Amino acid sequence: MTSEDVTLLHSVYLAQLKAFLAANKITKEDKVFPSTRLILKRIPFQGMIRALMIIALTLFPLLASAGEDPCREMGIYIGNQTTLDVWYTRNSGPCTIWSHGHILIMKPEDALIIYSDMTCKTEYCSKNPTYDVYESYDANQNCRVRILPDCTLSDM
Repeated sequence: MTSEDVTLLHSVYLAQLKAFLAANKITKEDKVFPSTRLILKRIPFQGMIRALMIIALTLFPLLASAGEDPCREMGIYIGNQTTLDVWYTRNSGPCTIWSHGHILIMKPEDALIIYSDMTCKTEYCSKNPTYDVYESYDANQNCRVRILPDCTLSDM
């Protein structure tokens, strides 16, 4: 736990304690069942408002960062589990063999085309997956996906 978490928990604890003590004081004043409105007037809400503000200011940046791509810098690791040796070109580069069981790294700026022949004329996938397609299959966000037979993509 960080010091911010401890401070937040302490603030919440103090707010709950103040609410309990205020409610306890009301019931000891020989009032049988005080109205909720009276109880709410006696509880100091400033501490609770501060605690809620701290929680909100902490959660909103965390929720906003959830949509970011964790693989953007290091790339997505793509495993060849097609049971075949296939070939690929990266950014219109040379035709290179991609042995089954091996992994390639694809970055967002890369254009990776997979072929089923050594001359790089016949594409292995009818719709060649882009970086965004690979990323969409990375369900656990560990930047690892795999290509199975018939160009089926799956999380690794």
